[in-house]
Amino acid sequence: MGGMAVIMPTYKAKLAWLSFSILLCSLRTLAQSQEPPVAASATSDQRAAPAASARESLPEPQSSGSISGTVVDATGAFIVGARVSITSKDLSPNREVLSADDGQFSFVNIPAGSFRLTITAPGFATQTFAGTLRSGEIYTVPQTTLAIATAVTEVRVAPTRIEVAEDEIKEEEKQRVLGVIPNFYVTYLPNAAPLSTKQKFELAWKTTVDPVNFAITGVIAGVQQAQNDFSGYGQGAQGFAKRYGASYADFVAGTFVGSAVLPSLLKQDPRYFYKGTGSKRSRILYALANAVICKGDNGHWQANYSSILGSLAAGGISNLYYPAKNRDGAELTFENALIGIGASAGANLLQEFLIRKLTPNGSNRAAAKTQSIIGKLSSTLVHEGD
Repeated sequence: MGGMAVIMPTYKAKLAWLSFSILLCSLRTLAQSQEPPVAASATSDQRAAPAASARESLPEPQSSGSISGTVVDATGAFIVGARVSITSKDLSPNREVLSADDGQFSFVNIPAGSFRLTITAPGFATQTFAGTLRSGEIYTVPQTTLAIATAVTEVRVAPTRIEVAEDEIKEEEKQRVLGVIPNFYVTYLPNAAPLSTKQKFELAWKTTVDPVNFAITGVIAGVQQAQNDFSGYGQGAQGFAKRYGASYADFVAGTFVGSAVLPSLLKQDPRYFYKGTGSKRSRILYALANAVICKGDNGHWQANYSSILGSLAAGGISNLYYPAKNRDGAELTFENALIGIGASAGANLLQEFLIRKLTPNGSNRAAAKTQSIIGKLSSTLVHEGD
Protein backbone atom coordinates (compact mmCIF):
# COMPACT_ATOMS: atom_id res chain seq x y z
CA MET A 1 0.00 0.00 0.00
CA GLY A 2 2.87 2.22 0.72
CA GLY A 3 4.24 1.67 -2.73
CA MET A 4 1.03 2.58 -4.30
CA ALA A 5 0.90 5.81 -2.31
CA VAL A 6 4.14 6.86 -3.83
CA ILE A 7 3.09 6.01 -7.36
CA MET A 8 -0.16 7.82 -7.25
CA PRO A 9 1.25 11.31 -6.53
CA THR A 10 3.85 10.83 -9.18
CA TYR A 11 1.23 9.92 -11.73
CA LYS A 12 -0.90 12.93 -10.75
CA ALA A 13 2.12 15.19 -11.01
CA LYS A 14 2.85 14.00 -14.52
CA LEU A 15 -0.73 14.36 -15.54
CA ALA A 16 -0.82 17.88 -14.15
CA TRP A 17 2.41 18.74 -15.97
CA LEU A 18 1.09 17.34 -19.24
CA SER A 19 -2.11 19.34 -18.91
CA PHE A 20 -0.15 22.51 -18.19
CA SER A 21 2.08 21.92 -21.22
CA ILE A 22 -0.92 21.45 -23.49
CA LEU A 23 -2.52 24.61 -22.13
CA LEU A 24 0.68 26.57 -22.64
CA CYS A 25 1.00 25.43 -26.23
CA SER A 26 -2.62 26.34 -26.91
CA LEU A 27 -2.11 29.85 -25.54
CA ARG A 28 1.03 30.34 -27.66
CA THR A 29 -0.72 29.19 -30.82
CA LEU A 30 -3.63 31.48 -30.13
CA ALA A 31 -1.33 34.45 -29.62
CA GLN A 32 0.50 33.75 -32.89
CA SER A 33 -2.77 33.57 -34.79
CA GLN A 34 -3.79 37.01 -33.51
CA GLU A 35 -0.57 38.74 -34.72
CA PRO A 36 -0.72 40.29 -38.32
CA PRO A 37 1.28 38.48 -41.01
CA VAL A 38 4.01 41.05 -41.54
CA ALA A 39 5.65 39.48 -44.58
CA ALA A 40 2.42 38.78 -46.43
CA SER A 41 1.18 42.32 -45.75
CA ALA A 42 4.34 43.80 -47.12
CA THR A 43 4.07 41.74 -50.27
CA SER A 44 0.44 42.85 -50.80
CA ASP A 45 1.37 46.52 -50.41
CA GLN A 46 4.16 46.16 -52.93
CA ARG A 47 1.72 44.75 -55.47
CA ALA A 48 -0.97 47.34 -54.75
CA ALA A 49 1.38 50.29 -55.26
CA PRO A 50 2.14 49.69 -59.02
CA ALA A 51 -1.55 48.98 -59.68
CA ALA A 52 -2.56 52.31 -58.17
CA SER A 53 0.19 54.06 -60.16
CA ALA A 54 -1.02 52.43 -63.40
CA ARG A 55 -4.57 53.60 -62.74
CA GLU A 56 -3.36 57.14 -62.19
CA SER A 57 -1.41 57.17 -65.51
CA LEU A 58 -4.33 55.99 -67.68
CA PRO A 59 -6.50 58.82 -69.19
CA GLU A 60 -10.08 58.96 -68.12
CA PRO A 61 -12.47 57.62 -70.82
CA GLN A 62 -14.00 60.45 -72.90
CA SER A 63 -17.66 61.10 -72.12
CA SER A 64 -20.20 60.89 -74.95
CA GLY A 65 -23.91 61.02 -75.64
CA SER A 66 -26.47 60.62 -78.41
CA ILE A 67 -28.40 63.01 -80.65
CA SER A 68 -31.69 62.36 -82.44
CA GLY A 69 -34.40 64.32 -84.21
CA THR A 70 -37.14 64.33 -86.85
CA VAL A 71 -37.28 66.00 -90.28
CA VAL A 72 -40.60 67.16 -91.75
CA ASP A 73 -41.77 69.48 -94.52
CA ALA A 74 -43.94 72.59 -94.23
CA THR A 75 -47.10 70.47 -94.08
CA GLY A 76 -45.74 68.31 -91.26
CA ALA A 77 -45.19 65.25 -93.46
CA PHE A 78 -42.10 63.19 -92.74
CA ILE A 79 -39.19 63.63 -95.14
CA VAL A 80 -37.60 60.29 -95.96
CA GLY A 81 -33.97 60.15 -97.02
CA ALA A 82 -32.97 63.61 -95.82
CA ARG A 83 -29.20 63.71 -95.43
CA VAL A 84 -28.15 64.75 -91.93
CA SER A 85 -24.47 65.36 -91.25
CA ILE A 86 -22.90 66.24 -87.90
CA THR A 87 -19.70 68.13 -87.31
CA SER A 88 -17.83 68.51 -84.05
CA LYS A 89 -14.30 69.50 -83.10
CA ASP A 90 -13.81 66.12 -81.37
CA LEU A 91 -15.50 64.09 -84.11
CA SER A 92 -13.34 63.07 -87.02
CA PRO A 93 -14.29 62.25 -89.66
CA ASN A 94 -17.70 63.90 -89.78
CA ARG A 95 -20.62 61.52 -89.79
CA GLU A 96 -23.90 61.53 -91.66
CA VAL A 97 -27.10 59.50 -91.74
CA LEU A 98 -30.34 59.46 -93.73
CA SER A 99 -33.72 60.07 -92.14
CA ALA A 100 -35.91 56.97 -91.86
CA ASP A 101 -39.49 56.41 -93.03
CA ASP A 102 -40.74 58.27 -89.96
CA GLY A 103 -38.37 61.18 -90.66
CA GLN A 104 -36.19 60.33 -87.68
CA PHE A 105 -32.42 60.27 -87.48
CA SER A 106 -29.99 59.56 -84.66
CA PHE A 107 -26.30 59.63 -83.83
CA VAL A 108 -24.70 57.64 -81.00
CA ASN A 109 -21.32 57.88 -79.27
CA ILE A 110 -21.00 61.56 -80.04
CA PRO A 111 -18.33 63.35 -77.94
CA ALA A 112 -19.70 65.84 -75.45
CA GLY A 113 -19.36 69.45 -76.52
CA SER A 114 -20.68 71.75 -79.20
CA PHE A 115 -21.94 70.26 -82.47
CA ARG A 116 -23.57 71.37 -85.72
CA LEU A 117 -26.12 69.56 -87.86
CA THR A 118 -26.61 70.20 -91.58
CA ILE A 119 -29.81 68.81 -93.07
CA THR A 120 -30.36 68.64 -96.83
CA ALA A 121 -32.96 67.02 -99.07
CA PRO A 122 -33.69 67.30 -102.81
CA GLY A 123 -36.11 70.14 -103.52
CA PHE A 124 -35.73 71.65 -100.07
CA ALA A 125 -33.61 74.46 -98.68
CA THR A 126 -30.66 73.45 -96.52
CA GLN A 127 -31.26 73.73 -92.78
CA THR A 128 -28.63 73.92 -90.03
CA PHE A 129 -28.83 73.48 -86.27
CA ALA A 130 -26.20 74.06 -83.59
CA GLY A 131 -26.22 72.84 -80.00
CA THR A 132 -24.15 71.57 -77.08
CA LEU A 133 -24.15 67.95 -75.92
CA ARG A 134 -23.43 67.15 -72.28
CA SER A 135 -21.76 64.00 -71.00
CA GLY A 136 -24.13 61.03 -71.15
CA GLU A 137 -26.98 63.17 -72.46
CA ILE A 138 -29.62 61.91 -74.88
CA TYR A 139 -30.12 65.11 -76.89
CA THR A 140 -33.35 65.52 -78.85
CA VAL A 141 -33.21 68.14 -81.60
CA PRO A 142 -36.40 70.17 -82.02
CA GLN A 143 -38.43 69.03 -84.99
CA THR A 144 -36.72 70.32 -88.12
CA THR A 145 -38.98 71.75 -90.84
CA LEU A 146 -37.43 72.08 -94.29
CA ALA A 147 -38.77 74.80 -96.55
CA ILE A 148 -39.16 74.28 -100.29
CA ALA A 149 -36.02 75.46 -102.04
CA THR A 150 -36.21 78.72 -103.98
CA ALA A 151 -36.56 77.87 -107.67
CA VAL A 152 -34.08 79.98 -109.60
CA THR A 153 -34.45 80.13 -113.34
CA GLU A 154 -31.57 81.96 -114.95
CA VAL A 155 -32.06 83.06 -118.53
CA ARG A 156 -29.20 84.84 -120.20
CA VAL A 157 -30.39 86.87 -123.15
CA ALA A 158 -27.51 87.76 -125.41
CA PRO A 159 -27.90 89.78 -128.61
CA THR A 160 -27.83 87.68 -131.75
CA ARG A 161 -25.50 88.41 -134.62
CA ILE A 162 -28.41 89.83 -136.62
CA GLU A 163 -29.40 92.15 -133.74
CA VAL A 164 -25.86 93.45 -133.41
CA ALA A 165 -25.67 94.03 -137.18
CA GLU A 166 -29.01 95.84 -137.06
CA ASP A 167 -27.65 98.22 -134.44
CA GLU A 168 -24.60 98.85 -136.60
CA ILE A 169 -26.71 99.54 -139.69
CA LYS A 170 -28.79 102.09 -137.79
CA GLU A 171 -25.62 103.96 -136.96
CA GLU A 172 -24.25 103.63 -140.49
CA GLU A 173 -27.45 105.14 -141.86
CA LYS A 174 -26.66 108.27 -139.86
CA GLN A 175 -23.27 108.64 -141.51
CA ARG A 176 -23.38 111.52 -143.98
CA VAL A 177 -20.49 113.43 -145.47
CA LEU A 178 -20.75 117.04 -144.33
CA GLY A 179 -23.94 115.89 -142.66
CA VAL A 180 -25.68 115.59 -146.07
CA ILE A 181 -24.30 113.01 -148.54
CA PRO A 182 -25.07 109.36 -147.58
CA ASN A 183 -22.04 107.35 -146.48
CA PHE A 184 -23.82 104.13 -145.59
CA TYR A 185 -21.43 101.57 -147.07
CA VAL A 186 -18.52 102.07 -144.69
CA THR A 187 -18.03 100.68 -141.21
CA TYR A 188 -15.55 102.05 -138.71
CA LEU A 189 -15.51 98.82 -136.71
CA PRO A 190 -12.82 96.34 -137.81
CA ASN A 191 -14.90 93.42 -136.54
CA ALA A 192 -18.37 94.57 -137.51
CA ALA A 193 -21.01 91.85 -137.52
CA PRO A 194 -21.78 90.45 -140.99
CA LEU A 195 -25.08 91.45 -142.54
CA SER A 196 -27.93 89.05 -143.20
CA THR A 197 -29.49 88.81 -146.65
CA LYS A 198 -32.43 90.90 -145.51
CA GLN A 199 -30.16 93.57 -144.09
CA LYS A 200 -28.13 93.74 -147.32
CA PHE A 201 -31.28 94.39 -149.32
CA GLU A 202 -32.61 96.89 -146.78
CA LEU A 203 -29.36 98.85 -146.88
CA ALA A 204 -29.43 98.85 -150.72
CA TRP A 205 -33.04 100.04 -150.72
CA LYS A 206 -32.43 102.87 -148.24
CA THR A 207 -29.42 103.96 -150.27
CA THR A 208 -31.26 104.11 -153.60
CA VAL A 209 -34.29 105.97 -152.25
CA ASP A 210 -32.34 108.51 -150.21
CA PRO A 211 -33.41 112.03 -151.35
CA VAL A 212 -29.82 113.20 -151.61
CA ASN A 213 -29.04 110.48 -154.17
CA PHE A 214 -31.95 111.66 -156.29
CA ALA A 215 -30.39 115.11 -156.31
CA ILE A 216 -26.93 113.73 -157.14
CA THR A 217 -28.41 111.77 -160.05
CA GLY A 218 -29.91 114.99 -161.37
CA VAL A 219 -26.50 116.68 -161.25
CA ILE A 220 -24.93 113.80 -163.17
CA ALA A 221 -27.68 113.92 -165.80
CA GLY A 222 -27.20 117.67 -166.11
CA VAL A 223 -23.46 117.30 -166.68
CA GLN A 224 -24.06 114.58 -169.27
CA GLN A 225 -26.52 116.78 -171.11
CA ALA A 226 -24.15 119.72 -171.00
CA GLN A 227 -21.42 117.56 -172.53
CA ASN A 228 -23.96 115.98 -174.88
CA ASP A 229 -23.06 112.51 -173.64
CA PHE A 230 -25.28 109.82 -175.07
CA SER A 231 -26.36 112.19 -177.84
CA GLY A 232 -29.03 109.74 -178.88
CA TYR A 233 -31.12 111.02 -175.99
CA GLY A 234 -31.22 114.49 -177.56
CA GLN A 235 -31.49 117.74 -175.66
CA GLY A 236 -34.16 119.62 -173.82
CA ALA A 237 -36.31 118.34 -171.02
CA GLN A 238 -36.87 115.04 -172.78
CA GLY A 239 -33.17 114.43 -173.21
CA PHE A 240 -32.53 115.37 -169.57
CA ALA A 241 -35.24 112.99 -168.38
CA LYS A 242 -33.78 110.13 -170.41
CA ARG A 243 -30.30 110.82 -169.09
CA TYR A 244 -31.68 111.11 -165.58
CA GLY A 245 -33.50 107.79 -165.94
CA ALA A 246 -30.44 106.04 -167.36
CA SER A 247 -28.16 107.40 -164.61
CA TYR A 248 -30.58 106.40 -161.90
CA ALA A 249 -31.02 102.95 -163.48
CA ASP A 250 -27.25 102.51 -163.49
CA PHE A 251 -27.16 103.53 -159.82
CA VAL A 252 -29.98 101.16 -158.79
CA ALA A 253 -28.70 98.22 -160.83
CA GLY A 254 -25.15 98.65 -159.55
CA THR A 255 -26.29 99.00 -155.92
CA PHE A 256 -28.70 96.07 -155.82
CA VAL A 257 -26.68 93.66 -157.96
CA GLY A 258 -23.25 94.52 -156.51
CA SER A 259 -24.28 95.25 -152.91
CA ALA A 260 -27.29 93.01 -152.27
CA VAL A 261 -27.94 90.19 -154.75
CA LEU A 262 -24.41 88.91 -155.33
CA PRO A 263 -23.18 89.54 -151.75
CA SER A 264 -26.13 87.49 -150.52
CA LEU A 265 -25.42 84.65 -152.96
CA LEU A 266 -21.65 84.72 -152.43
CA LYS A 267 -21.87 85.53 -148.69
CA GLN A 268 -19.71 88.65 -148.92
CA ASP A 269 -19.89 91.95 -147.07
CA PRO A 270 -20.51 94.92 -149.42
CA ARG A 271 -19.14 97.52 -146.97
CA TYR A 272 -15.71 99.12 -146.82
CA PHE A 273 -13.95 98.33 -143.53
CA TYR A 274 -12.10 101.48 -142.51
CA LYS A 275 -8.49 100.82 -141.47
CA GLY A 276 -7.38 104.11 -139.98
CA THR A 277 -4.14 102.76 -138.47
CA GLY A 278 -0.66 101.97 -139.69
CA SER A 279 1.61 103.85 -142.06
CA LYS A 280 0.25 105.99 -144.87
CA ARG A 281 1.65 103.55 -147.42
CA SER A 282 -0.08 100.56 -145.80
CA ARG A 283 -3.36 102.44 -145.71
CA ILE A 284 -3.06 103.41 -149.42
CA LEU A 285 -2.37 99.81 -150.41
CA TYR A 286 -5.25 98.65 -148.22
CA ALA A 287 -7.68 101.09 -149.86
CA LEU A 288 -6.61 100.14 -153.38
CA ALA A 289 -6.76 96.40 -152.63
CA ASN A 290 -10.30 96.75 -151.31
CA ALA A 291 -11.46 97.59 -154.80
CA VAL A 292 -10.90 93.94 -155.74
CA ILE A 293 -11.06 92.16 -152.35
CA CYS A 294 -13.66 92.20 -149.59
CA LYS A 295 -14.42 90.59 -146.26
CA GLY A 296 -16.64 87.54 -146.39
CA ASP A 297 -19.48 86.87 -143.99
CA ASN A 298 -17.12 84.36 -142.34
CA GLY A 299 -14.70 87.19 -141.49
CA HIS A 300 -12.02 86.14 -144.00
CA TRP A 301 -10.73 88.29 -146.83
CA GLN A 302 -11.50 87.08 -150.36
CA ALA A 303 -11.75 88.26 -153.95
CA ASN A 304 -14.52 90.82 -154.34
CA TYR A 305 -16.54 88.86 -156.88
CA SER A 306 -19.67 90.73 -155.88
CA SER A 307 -18.34 94.12 -156.88
CA ILE A 308 -16.58 92.96 -160.04
CA LEU A 309 -19.46 90.86 -161.32
CA GLY A 310 -21.88 93.55 -160.20
CA SER A 311 -20.15 96.12 -162.39
CA LEU A 312 -20.24 93.73 -165.36
CA ALA A 313 -23.92 93.00 -164.74
CA ALA A 314 -24.78 96.67 -164.41
CA GLY A 315 -22.88 97.39 -167.64
CA GLY A 316 -24.74 94.61 -169.43
CA ILE A 317 -28.09 95.87 -168.16
CA SER A 318 -27.27 99.41 -169.28
CA ASN A 319 -27.18 98.22 -172.88
CA LEU A 320 -30.91 97.75 -172.63
CA TYR A 321 -31.70 101.45 -172.27
CA TYR A 322 -28.74 103.37 -173.70
CA PRO A 323 -29.20 104.78 -177.25
CA ALA A 324 -28.44 102.22 -179.92
CA LYS A 325 -25.55 104.21 -181.34
CA ASN A 326 -23.95 104.41 -177.88
CA ARG A 327 -24.09 100.69 -177.26
CA ASP A 328 -20.74 99.08 -177.81
CA GLY A 329 -21.79 95.63 -176.61
CA ALA A 330 -19.22 93.73 -174.60
CA GLU A 331 -16.65 96.51 -175.00
CA LEU A 332 -18.87 99.04 -173.19
CA THR A 333 -19.72 96.48 -170.54
CA PHE A 334 -16.11 95.72 -169.66
CA GLU A 335 -15.20 99.37 -169.97
CA ASN A 336 -17.87 100.28 -167.45
CA ALA A 337 -16.69 97.43 -165.18
CA LEU A 338 -13.11 98.73 -165.21
CA ILE A 339 -14.36 102.25 -164.60
CA GLY A 340 -16.37 100.90 -161.67
CA ILE A 341 -13.30 99.21 -160.15
CA GLY A 342 -11.25 102.39 -160.56
CA ALA A 343 -14.05 104.44 -159.02
CA SER A 344 -14.18 102.04 -156.07
CA ALA A 345 -10.42 102.41 -155.52
CA GLY A 346 -10.69 106.20 -155.60
CA ALA A 347 -13.67 106.15 -153.23
CA ASN A 348 -11.75 103.90 -150.82
CA LEU A 349 -8.83 106.33 -150.74
CA LEU A 350 -11.21 109.16 -149.92
CA GLN A 351 -12.80 107.01 -147.23
CA GLU A 352 -9.43 106.23 -145.66
CA PHE A 353 -7.96 109.74 -145.61
CA LEU A 354 -10.72 112.34 -146.02
CA ILE A 355 -14.33 111.25 -145.68
CA ARG A 356 -13.94 110.04 -142.10
CA LYS A 357 -13.04 113.59 -141.10
CA LEU A 358 -16.03 114.97 -142.99
CA THR A 359 -18.49 112.48 -141.49
CA PRO A 360 -19.43 113.76 -138.02
CA ASN A 361 -21.33 110.66 -137.03
CA GLY A 362 -18.57 108.39 -138.24
CA SER A 363 -16.16 109.59 -135.57
CA ASN A 364 -18.63 108.47 -132.91
CA ARG A 365 -19.25 105.02 -134.32
CA ALA A 366 -17.26 103.16 -131.67
CA ALA A 367 -19.09 104.92 -128.85
CA ALA A 368 -22.45 104.33 -130.50
CA LYS A 369 -21.62 100.67 -131.00
CA THR A 370 -20.61 100.32 -127.35
CA GLN A 371 -23.84 101.92 -126.13
CA SER A 372 -25.85 99.71 -128.42
CA ILE A 373 -24.24 96.54 -127.13
CA ILE A 374 -24.59 97.66 -123.52
CA GLY A 375 -28.30 98.02 -124.13
CA LYS A 376 -28.42 94.41 -125.30
CA LEU A 377 -26.01 92.86 -122.84
CA SER A 378 -27.01 89.61 -121.25
CA SER A 379 -29.66 90.05 -118.62
CA THR A 380 -30.55 87.63 -115.87
CA LEU A 381 -34.16 86.90 -115.01
CA VAL A 382 -34.66 85.32 -111.61
CA HIS A 383 -37.93 83.68 -110.65
CA GLU A 384 -38.42 82.68 -107.02
CA GLY A 385 -40.75 79.77 -106.46
CA ASP A 386 -43.32 79.73 -103.70
